[in-house]
Amino acid sequence: MNNREKLLALEASMNKQVIGQQELVRMLIVALLCDGHVLLEGLPGLAKTRAVRELARHIEGEFRRIQFTPDLLPSDITGSEIYQQNASREEDQFRFRPGPVFGNIILADEINRASARVQSALLEAMEERHVTVAGKTWPLPGVFMVLATQNPVDQEGTWPLPEAQLDRFLMKVIVDYPSKENEQRVMQLVRAEQQAKYQAAQHENPVPETDPLLISQQDIAECWREIATVYVAPTVEQYIVNLVEMTRHPDQVSEAFAGYISLGISPRGTLALDRCGRACAWLDGRDAVLPEDIQRIAPAVLRHRLLLSYQANADNCTPDQAIAMLLSAVVA
Repeated sequence: MNNREKLLALEASMNKQVIGQQELVRMLIVALLCDGHVLLEGLPGLAKTRAVRELARHIEGEFRRIQFTPDLLPSDITGSEIYQQNASREEDQFRFRPGPVFGNIILADEINRASARVQSALLEAMEERHVTVAGKTWPLPGVFMVLATQNPVDQEGTWPLPEAQLDRFLMKVIVDYPSKENEQRVMQLVRAEQQAKYQAAQHENPVPETDPLLISQQDIAECWREIATVYVAPTVEQYIVNLVEMTRHPDQVSEAFAGYISLGISPRGTLALDRCGRACAWLDGRDAVLPEDIQRIAPAVLRHRLLLSYQANADNCTPDQAIAMLLSAVVA
Protein backbone atom coordinates (compact mmCIF):
# COMPACT_ATOMS: atom_id res chain seq x y z
CA MET A 1 0.00 0.00 0.00
CA ASN A 2 1.56 3.30 -1.08
CA ASN A 3 1.24 6.56 0.81
CA ARG A 4 -1.75 7.81 -1.19
CA GLU A 5 -3.63 4.56 -0.61
CA LYS A 6 -2.89 4.84 3.12
CA LEU A 7 -4.35 8.33 3.28
CA LEU A 8 -7.44 7.30 1.33
CA ALA A 9 -7.87 4.32 3.68
CA LEU A 10 -7.57 6.75 6.59
CA GLU A 11 -10.29 8.93 5.07
CA ALA A 12 -12.58 5.92 4.62
CA SER A 13 -11.97 4.77 8.19
CA MET A 14 -12.69 8.23 9.62
CA ASN A 15 -15.91 8.50 7.62
CA LYS A 16 -17.15 5.33 9.32
CA GLN A 17 -16.64 6.90 12.74
CA VAL A 18 -17.50 10.53 11.94
CA ILE A 19 -20.74 10.05 10.04
CA GLY A 20 -22.09 12.69 7.70
CA GLN A 21 -19.03 14.96 7.85
CA GLN A 22 -17.18 13.89 4.71
CA GLU A 23 -16.05 17.43 3.88
CA LEU A 24 -14.68 17.90 7.40
CA VAL A 25 -12.71 14.65 7.14
CA ARG A 26 -11.32 15.56 3.71
CA MET A 27 -10.23 19.01 4.88
CA LEU A 28 -8.46 17.56 7.94
CA ILE A 29 -6.51 15.18 5.73
CA VAL A 30 -5.65 17.94 3.25
CA ALA A 31 -4.38 20.12 6.11
CA LEU A 32 -2.26 17.22 7.41
CA LEU A 33 -0.77 16.80 3.94
CA CYS A 34 -0.07 20.56 3.77
CA ASP A 35 1.60 20.69 7.21
CA GLY A 36 -0.97 23.29 8.26
CA HIS A 37 -3.36 24.10 11.11
CA VAL A 38 -7.15 24.10 11.09
CA LEU A 39 -9.80 26.15 12.89
CA LEU A 40 -13.04 24.18 13.35
CA GLU A 41 -16.20 26.18 13.96
CA GLY A 42 -19.53 24.63 14.78
CA LEU A 43 -22.19 24.19 17.42
CA PRO A 44 -21.56 21.79 20.32
CA GLY A 45 -22.17 18.12 19.64
CA LEU A 46 -21.33 18.10 15.92
CA ALA A 47 -18.35 15.70 16.25
CA LYS A 48 -15.54 18.27 16.04
CA THR A 49 -13.61 16.71 18.92
CA ARG A 50 -14.47 13.19 17.78
CA ALA A 51 -13.06 13.91 14.32
CA VAL A 52 -9.81 15.22 15.78
CA ARG A 53 -9.46 12.23 18.10
CA GLU A 54 -10.15 9.84 15.25
CA LEU A 55 -7.47 11.49 13.13
CA ALA A 56 -4.97 11.35 16.00
CA ARG A 57 -5.77 7.67 16.60
CA HIS A 58 -4.39 6.85 13.16
CA ILE A 59 -1.28 9.04 13.37
CA GLU A 60 1.79 7.63 15.03
CA GLY A 61 2.77 10.20 17.64
CA GLU A 62 1.58 12.14 20.67
CA PHE A 63 -1.97 13.48 20.89
CA ARG A 64 -2.49 16.35 23.34
CA ARG A 65 -5.72 18.08 24.29
CA ILE A 66 -5.76 21.59 25.78
CA GLN A 67 -9.01 22.90 27.22
CA PHE A 68 -8.91 26.67 26.88
CA THR A 69 -10.40 28.53 29.84
CA PRO A 70 -10.26 32.18 30.97
CA ASP A 71 -7.77 31.39 33.76
CA LEU A 72 -5.28 29.57 31.51
CA LEU A 73 -1.72 30.96 31.45
CA PRO A 74 0.77 30.90 28.55
CA SER A 75 3.09 28.66 30.57
CA ASP A 76 0.26 26.14 30.88
CA ILE A 77 0.64 25.61 27.13
CA THR A 78 4.31 26.13 26.39
CA GLY A 79 5.78 24.78 29.62
CA SER A 80 8.02 26.48 32.14
CA GLU A 81 11.26 26.17 34.04
CA ILE A 82 11.03 24.53 37.44
CA TYR A 83 13.52 24.73 40.26
CA GLN A 84 14.98 21.33 41.01
CA GLN A 85 17.02 20.72 44.11
CA ASN A 86 19.72 18.17 43.49
CA ALA A 87 21.40 16.78 46.58
CA SER A 88 24.13 15.04 44.60
CA ARG A 89 25.42 18.31 43.18
CA GLU A 90 26.74 21.43 44.79
CA GLU A 91 24.40 23.70 42.89
CA ASP A 92 20.69 23.50 42.37
CA GLN A 93 19.38 24.09 38.89
CA PHE A 94 16.35 25.04 36.81
CA ARG A 95 15.00 22.52 34.35
CA PHE A 96 12.51 23.01 31.54
CA ARG A 97 9.29 21.05 31.81
CA PRO A 98 7.60 20.91 28.37
CA GLY A 99 3.93 21.86 28.16
CA PRO A 100 1.18 20.08 26.23
CA VAL A 101 2.07 21.96 23.04
CA PHE A 102 4.98 19.53 22.64
CA GLY A 103 2.93 16.94 20.79
CA ASN A 104 2.14 15.99 17.23
CA ILE A 105 -1.63 16.45 17.06
CA ILE A 106 -2.84 19.26 19.35
CA LEU A 107 -6.55 19.78 20.07
CA ALA A 108 -7.05 23.36 21.23
CA ASP A 109 -10.61 23.08 22.48
CA GLU A 110 -12.65 26.32 22.58
CA ILE A 111 -9.67 28.51 21.73
CA ASN A 112 -11.73 31.70 21.97
CA ARG A 113 -12.36 31.14 25.70
CA ALA A 114 -8.77 31.95 26.65
CA SER A 115 -7.24 35.40 26.90
CA ALA A 116 -5.28 37.03 24.10
CA ARG A 117 -1.97 36.28 25.88
CA VAL A 118 -2.67 32.56 25.86
CA GLN A 119 -3.88 32.60 22.27
CA SER A 120 -0.70 34.42 21.22
CA ALA A 121 1.47 31.80 22.93
CA LEU A 122 -0.15 29.03 20.94
CA LEU A 123 -0.19 30.96 17.66
CA GLU A 124 3.50 31.81 18.03
CA ALA A 125 4.25 28.11 18.37
CA MET A 126 2.12 27.43 15.28
CA GLU A 127 3.99 29.97 13.20
CA GLU A 128 7.57 29.62 14.43
CA ARG A 129 7.44 25.87 15.26
CA HIS A 130 9.37 26.45 18.46
CA VAL A 131 8.86 27.73 22.01
CA THR A 132 11.11 30.20 23.81
CA VAL A 133 11.23 30.02 27.61
CA ALA A 134 13.73 31.91 29.79
CA GLY A 135 15.83 32.84 26.77
CA LYS A 136 16.14 29.26 25.47
CA THR A 137 14.50 27.96 22.31
CA TRP A 138 12.92 24.52 22.26
CA PRO A 139 11.93 23.11 18.85
CA LEU A 140 8.56 21.46 18.35
CA PRO A 141 8.16 18.05 16.65
CA GLY A 142 8.45 17.78 12.87
CA VAL A 143 4.82 16.67 12.54
CA PHE A 144 2.99 19.39 14.44
CA MET A 145 -0.66 20.13 13.72
CA VAL A 146 -2.99 22.32 15.77
CA LEU A 147 -6.72 21.75 15.43
CA ALA A 148 -8.56 24.51 17.27
CA THR A 149 -12.30 24.55 17.90
CA GLN A 150 -14.59 27.43 18.64
CA ASN A 151 -18.30 27.86 19.21
CA PRO A 152 -20.02 30.41 16.93
CA VAL A 153 -22.67 31.15 19.57
CA ASP A 154 -22.48 31.85 23.30
CA GLN A 155 -19.79 34.50 22.82
CA GLU A 156 -20.13 35.99 26.30
CA GLY A 157 -16.82 35.88 28.15
CA THR A 158 -14.78 35.02 25.07
CA TRP A 159 -11.88 36.61 23.21
CA PRO A 160 -12.47 36.22 19.46
CA LEU A 161 -9.31 35.69 17.44
CA PRO A 162 -8.14 38.85 15.63
CA GLU A 163 -7.99 38.72 11.85
CA ALA A 164 -4.16 38.74 11.82
CA GLN A 165 -4.10 35.63 14.00
CA LEU A 166 -6.85 33.90 12.05
CA ASP A 167 -4.61 34.26 9.00
CA ARG A 168 -2.16 31.80 10.55
CA PHE A 169 -4.63 28.96 10.21
CA LEU A 170 -4.37 27.20 6.89
CA MET A 171 -8.12 26.54 6.86
CA LYS A 172 -11.32 27.35 8.65
CA VAL A 173 -13.81 24.51 8.40
CA ILE A 174 -17.48 25.03 9.21
CA VAL A 175 -19.11 21.98 10.80
CA ASP A 176 -22.84 21.88 10.16
CA TYR A 177 -25.73 19.66 11.22
CA PRO A 178 -25.88 16.17 9.65
CA SER A 179 -28.79 15.07 7.50
CA LYS A 180 -31.68 13.11 9.03
CA GLU A 181 -30.37 9.85 7.59
CA ASN A 182 -26.86 10.46 8.88
CA GLU A 183 -28.14 11.49 12.30
CA GLN A 184 -29.96 8.17 12.54
CA ARG A 185 -26.73 6.39 11.66
CA VAL A 186 -24.92 8.40 14.36
CA MET A 187 -27.48 7.25 16.90
CA GLN A 188 -26.99 3.61 15.87
CA LEU A 189 -23.20 3.93 16.01
CA VAL A 190 -23.16 5.46 19.49
CA ARG A 191 -25.66 2.89 20.75
CA ALA A 192 -23.44 0.05 19.47
CA GLU A 193 -20.40 1.61 21.16
CA GLN A 194 -22.27 1.90 24.46
CA GLN A 195 -23.45 -1.72 24.28
CA ALA A 196 -19.92 -2.94 23.65
CA LYS A 197 -18.66 -0.84 26.55
CA TYR A 198 -21.30 -2.10 29.01
CA GLN A 199 -20.82 -5.72 27.99
CA ALA A 200 -17.09 -5.43 28.52
CA ALA A 201 -17.64 -3.80 31.92
CA GLN A 202 -20.01 -6.61 32.93
CA HIS A 203 -17.32 -9.18 32.25
CA GLU A 204 -14.62 -6.93 33.72
CA ASN A 205 -12.76 -6.92 30.44
CA PRO A 206 -11.53 -3.86 28.57
CA VAL A 207 -13.34 -2.90 25.39
CA PRO A 208 -11.52 -4.63 22.53
CA GLU A 209 -10.18 -2.16 20.04
CA THR A 210 -9.44 -2.99 16.46
CA ASP A 211 -5.93 -2.12 15.41
CA PRO A 212 -6.23 1.12 13.45
CA LEU A 213 -4.32 1.92 10.30
CA LEU A 214 -1.29 3.71 11.71
CA ILE A 215 0.43 6.29 9.54
CA SER A 216 3.97 6.98 10.68
CA GLN A 217 5.60 10.38 10.76
CA GLN A 218 8.00 9.14 8.08
CA ASP A 219 5.00 8.34 5.84
CA ILE A 220 3.69 11.88 6.36
CA ALA A 221 7.09 13.37 5.52
CA GLU A 222 7.18 11.29 2.33
CA CYS A 223 3.72 12.59 1.44
CA TRP A 224 4.97 16.15 1.89
CA ARG A 225 7.84 15.46 -0.52
CA GLU A 226 5.52 13.89 -3.11
CA ILE A 227 3.03 16.76 -2.91
CA ALA A 228 5.84 19.29 -3.35
CA THR A 229 6.49 17.82 -6.81
CA VAL A 230 2.87 18.18 -8.02
CA TYR A 231 2.89 20.47 -11.05
CA VAL A 232 1.08 23.81 -11.03
CA ALA A 233 0.74 25.23 -14.52
CA PRO A 234 1.31 28.98 -15.04
CA THR A 235 -2.36 29.37 -15.98
CA VAL A 236 -3.42 27.84 -12.65
CA GLU A 237 -0.91 30.02 -10.83
CA GLN A 238 -2.40 33.07 -12.54
CA TYR A 239 -5.89 31.90 -11.55
CA ILE A 240 -4.85 31.69 -7.89
CA VAL A 241 -3.25 35.14 -8.01
CA ASN A 242 -6.31 36.61 -9.75
CA LEU A 243 -8.65 35.23 -7.07
CA VAL A 244 -6.64 36.82 -4.29
CA GLU A 245 -6.01 40.04 -6.20
CA MET A 246 -9.73 40.56 -6.80
CA THR A 247 -10.37 40.61 -3.05
CA ARG A 248 -8.01 43.59 -2.84
CA HIS A 249 -9.78 45.35 -5.73
CA PRO A 250 -13.36 44.17 -5.23
CA ASP A 251 -14.79 46.89 -7.46
CA GLN A 252 -13.43 44.90 -10.42
CA VAL A 253 -15.73 42.01 -9.50
CA SER A 254 -19.02 43.81 -9.00
CA GLU A 255 -20.52 46.75 -7.17
CA ALA A 256 -22.25 44.43 -4.69
CA PHE A 257 -19.03 42.53 -3.99
CA ALA A 258 -17.15 45.80 -3.46
CA GLY A 259 -19.71 46.84 -0.86
CA TYR A 260 -19.24 43.59 1.05
CA ILE A 261 -15.42 43.49 1.26
CA SER A 262 -13.67 45.60 3.85
CA LEU A 263 -10.16 44.13 3.54
CA GLY A 264 -8.62 41.77 1.00
CA ILE A 265 -6.61 38.60 1.47
CA SER A 266 -2.90 38.57 2.31
CA PRO A 267 -0.22 36.58 0.42
CA ARG A 268 -0.74 33.80 2.99
CA GLY A 269 -3.99 33.10 1.18
CA THR A 270 -2.16 32.73 -2.13
CA LEU A 271 0.33 30.29 -0.64
CA ALA A 272 -2.43 28.34 1.09
CA LEU A 273 -4.42 27.92 -2.13
CA ASP A 274 -1.30 26.65 -3.86
CA ARG A 275 -0.44 24.14 -1.12
CA CYS A 276 -3.98 22.85 -0.67
CA GLY A 277 -4.57 22.63 -4.41
CA ARG A 278 -1.50 20.41 -4.78
CA ALA A 279 -2.67 18.21 -1.89
CA CYS A 280 -6.13 17.83 -3.44
CA ALA A 281 -4.64 16.86 -6.80
CA TRP A 282 -2.33 14.33 -5.12
CA LEU A 283 -5.22 12.75 -3.22
CA ASP A 284 -7.13 12.38 -6.49
CA GLY A 285 -4.15 10.62 -8.06
CA ARG A 286 -3.10 13.44 -10.39
CA ASP A 287 0.33 14.98 -10.83
CA ALA A 288 -0.99 18.42 -11.82
CA VAL A 289 -3.39 20.90 -10.24
CA LEU A 290 -6.65 21.76 -11.97
CA PRO A 291 -8.76 24.91 -11.44
CA GLU A 292 -11.41 22.61 -9.94
CA ASP A 293 -8.99 21.79 -7.10
CA ILE A 294 -8.64 25.48 -6.29
CA GLN A 295 -12.39 26.02 -6.45
CA ARG A 296 -13.08 23.11 -4.08
CA ILE A 297 -10.57 24.26 -1.50
CA ALA A 298 -11.25 28.02 -1.78
CA PRO A 299 -14.03 28.30 0.86
CA ALA A 300 -12.01 26.54 3.58
CA VAL A 301 -8.87 28.53 2.76
CA LEU A 302 -10.43 31.97 2.30
CA ARG A 303 -13.48 32.24 4.57
CA HIS A 304 -11.49 33.30 7.65
CA ARG A 305 -9.22 35.63 5.67
CA LEU A 306 -11.93 37.82 4.17
CA LEU A 307 -12.89 40.79 6.31
CA LEU A 308 -16.49 41.64 5.49
CA SER A 309 -17.98 45.10 5.79
CA TYR A 310 -20.89 46.36 7.85
CA GLN A 311 -23.00 46.26 4.69
CA ALA A 312 -22.35 42.54 4.34
CA ASN A 313 -23.51 41.96 7.91
CA ALA A 314 -26.59 44.08 7.31
CA ASP A 315 -27.45 42.06 4.19
CA ASN A 316 -26.68 38.75 5.97
CA CYS A 317 -23.94 37.98 3.47
CA THR A 318 -21.67 35.21 4.78
CA PRO A 319 -18.01 34.74 3.80
CA ASP A 320 -18.99 31.65 1.81
CA GLN A 321 -21.51 33.65 -0.20
CA ALA A 322 -18.89 36.31 -0.91
CA ILE A 323 -16.43 33.61 -2.02
CA ALA A 324 -19.09 32.15 -4.31
CA MET A 325 -19.48 35.59 -5.92
CA LEU A 326 -15.70 35.74 -6.34
CA LEU A 327 -15.43 32.30 -7.93
CA SER A 328 -18.25 33.00 -10.35
CA ALA A 329 -16.64 36.27 -11.46
CA VAL A 330 -13.03 35.15 -11.93
CA VAL A 331 -12.50 33.01 -15.02
CA ALA A 332 -10.16 30.03 -14.63
